[in-house]
Amino acid sequence: MTFVVLESCIKCKYTDCVEVCPVDCFHEGPNMLVIDPDECIDCTLCEPQCPVDAIVPEEEIPEGQEQFLQLNAELSRDWPVLSERKDPPPDAGDWDDKKGKRALLER
Repeated sequence: MTFVVLESCIKCKYTDCVEVCPVDCFHEGPNMLVIDPDECIDCTLCEPQCPVDAIVPEEEIPEGQEQFLQLNAELSRDWPVLSERKDPPPDAGDWDDKKGKRALLER
């Protein structure tokens, strides 16, 4: 099993989760993070760290967001590993509770 970063991370990109990951499975894109499913060890440490609840176990992916399992796997191959916490974008708080951000994903 792996954990998956969902749509709610788009344009928020909080990195609190990265600090607690013991295997450096997070990868950083232009406006979101993803988890490499081959590196994730299912430790559960990252999930409670996300202030926007963007991280879930793969068996709990909400209806309509199933494509994020594949997106995490695909994008983690191309994006660099992020292993240290960074400040979120200045407008991250404006995007916390927005729905329908999938179209805003930058590759």
